[in-house]
Amino acid sequence: MTHNFHIPVMGLAYTIDTPLRVASKGIDSVVSIVDDDLAEKMRAFFCKKHQLPYTSISSKSIDHRAKRITAYLNVLDRLVKQKYHNFLDEISANRKELDQFIGMLPAKSVILEKIKELSSENFLHQSSRIIKEYLSPGAIDVNIMTKVDKTNFRNKVALDTIYNDAHASLRGFAQSNLNSTLILSAGMNPSLYSYIATFSDFLPDENGQLKKKVGLKVSDFRSAMIQGSFLAKKGVWVSEYRIESGLNCGGHAFATDGLLLGPIMEEFKSRRKELLDNTHAILIKALEDKGCFVPDHPLKTKITVQGGVGTAEEHSFLLDHYNSDAVGWGSPFLLVPEATATDKQTRELLARAKEDDLYRSDLSPLGVPFNTLRGSSNDSFKQMRIDKGRPGSSCPKKFLALSNEFGEEGICTASRKYQEIKLKELEESKSQYSAQALQSKRDDITVKSCLCVGLANPAYMEKEMEIKGEKQGVVICPGPNLAYFDKEISLSKMVRHIYGYTNVLRNANRPHMFIKELQLYVDFLMDDIRNNLEGINRAKLKRWNSFKSNLMEGISYYENLFSNETTFFNDQKEIILEILGAYKGNIRDIIIPDLN
Repeated sequence: MTHNFHIPVMGLAYTIDTPLRVASKGIDSVVSIVDDDLAEKMRAFFCKKHQLPYTSISSKSIDHRAKRITAYLNVLDRLVKQKYHNFLDEISANRKELDQFIGMLPAKSVILEKIKELSSENFLHQSSRIIKEYLSPGAIDVNIMTKVDKTNFRNKVALDTIYNDAHASLRGFAQSNLNSTLILSAGMNPSLYSYIATFSDFLPDENGQLKKKVGLKVSDFRSAMIQGSFLAKKGVWVSEYRIESGLNCGGHAFATDGLLLGPIMEEFKSRRKELLDNTHAILIKALEDKGCFVPDHPLKTKITVQGGVGTAEEHSFLLDHYNSDAVGWGSPFLLVPEATATDKQTRELLARAKEDDLYRSDLSPLGVPFNTLRGSSNDSFKQMRIDKGRPGSSCPKKFLALSNEFGEEGICTASRKYQEIKLKELEESKSQYSAQALQSKRDDITVKSCLCVGLANPAYMEKEMEIKGEKQGVVICPGPNLAYFDKEISLSKMVRHIYGYTNVLRNANRPHMFIKELQLYVDFLMDDIRNNLEGINRAKLKRWNSFKSNLMEGISYYENLFSNETTFFNDQKEIILEILGAYKGNIRDIIIPDLN
């Protein structure tokens, strides 16, 4: 790895072509492959721009989803390799470009260490030779949300499971030319996980190499052990465990039961060997049963972390203290036009955002809390339809048509059809509610947004591509950490910020990433109790008590960590310990109701 950070997947479109923007400089990034329509339109755009042959893939084809994804990934792979070779030629002839690239390398880079040994004589030629020898293109990794796996129908007849959305996306990646990692997020999908093992690229070859790898986005060690073992039983090795903060992240927020990132990372650090040894033992038997090559030791595995990191010191601490292999930097890259796709208006809105503008919403049809930003164009269009008495979306893509409440084919809770039915039901029972309660229930129905369109639009708008159908605007999904970045940033400057060569943060009182996550979890618990006082049962009480206990244990861990840490955060120790003490008192004061 040239760099010890990566750019995680963001929305549907924000990183749809990020590899083409950054991979030539050795930066890994992740492309969402949920939306085959977006992939097809992006392929058409790039084929035209780079004068490549293009034949459209019609949605009438039974396997169009997989074919479109394969075709787009192959074009992306071809263009990334071409841009990489062009970049090598450029730094061989342009000292300014060479110096800029060298300035983006981490201090412990092999390339940088070897360049430092060079004399000034013939420096351009010698250094470019070293870069050619050691630099590889950044990975074109892909992401599938395992929950986005609805059954598809043709002529009212359900298609086979392999044509489900996530299954078809997986097949699209498996049949592509890429040699990279499939990042699976949003929890375990047994059917999808079993399907992975049917593709030989995910199994070790005669040299013990994997052409395609699997990475899991996980929230804690237990989840990693369960999912890693399940895949190992199928003969599939997990090459990366990507640990993400439950709440201090962008997009969907999958909260833990109060387990905080620091203690979670500590468990991975102390039990890493156990995780690899256990899954390796399971893998051996599965591969033997398949008649495949059996490695005699665990295959290479990365442990990476992401969610809320914002300073070079935090970045270095996550690498050094927890022995992490890389750190994910997501939301700040939304302000880097060279790295991510979005329109100018949205980027300006992101730059102006303060803490109160970034919030956890209920707008996702998945029913999972969703981090977003006030004032997006999607909010405006959605409210206009509500005001006109036509709430909801026309639902042109139906990727999130996962509710079977009104039929086997499924319906999206953000769709006009669904919301009209639910609002009619509410109207028929309105006598049961006060005016305030009635409006609150209406808001609960109409708050849902069309993510399929809203998260795809940024790429179309940036590239001035035609957007057909009902206007949805842009859905934005930054994490809370973006509040402390306040301007557009060049790629080189952002990378230099990550490595501590410069600072791009606004002059604001930014809390430590662990403190920010703690604050988010305390607020989450208090909101959860406040909003669920009706119908309290033993399961809820058990979860709340466990949540509170885990928070207290997390604070004790942090108190010990910061009291004994001697390399990092010395100038913040006193204030951090003071804040931890205050939160400990606040959590003790949280009253959990009982059944009496």
